[in-house]
Amino acid sequence: MTAAQTFSVQALLPAVANELRTRDDANRQPELIVDRKGGSPLRCCLRRSRPGEAILLASYAPLRRWAAEHNADPGAYDELGPIFIHRDQCDGPSGDGWPEEFRGSPRVLRAYDANGRLLGGQLLDPQNDPDRALADLFAQPQVALVHARVAVEGCFTFAVQPLR
Repeated sequence: MTAAQTFSVQALLPAVANELRTRDDANRQPELIVDRKGGSPLRCCLRRSRPGEAILLASYAPLRRWAAEHNADPGAYDELGPIFIHRDQCDGPSGDGWPEEFRGSPRVLRAYDANGRLLGGQLLDPQNDPDRALADLFAQPQVALVHARVAVEGCFTFAVQPLR
């Protein structure tokens, strides 16, 4: 993390990943996939899968889980979506900033308030600096949480919280 960084990128917590390996947030068994080509974005370690890795496809409700921890009510903004995680527990991310393997990929940054309600967002194209974009979002005092999502599919990639 750089001295000017004002946020923390958060991978899926190991305890949450372990829950999802058994039963996902849609109350289903996750789907086992052997990723022959590699390249799937893993939410447990914030890197892309390697060719031949065993991964799981699971349903995940990131805002619902955040809201439960923060006594918030996201209302209709609560949603469920697909994520990839390792089949077995991994070591987690190798750093604490924007994941290097996700730099240069288009993302959508969705900003939420302290009650889990959507405030807006920003399209992050490959030429944008994600650290600058996040600093700009967190400069707004009402922003309590940002979700980084895949620009085309809209899938949740990771959460970002301010260091306030």
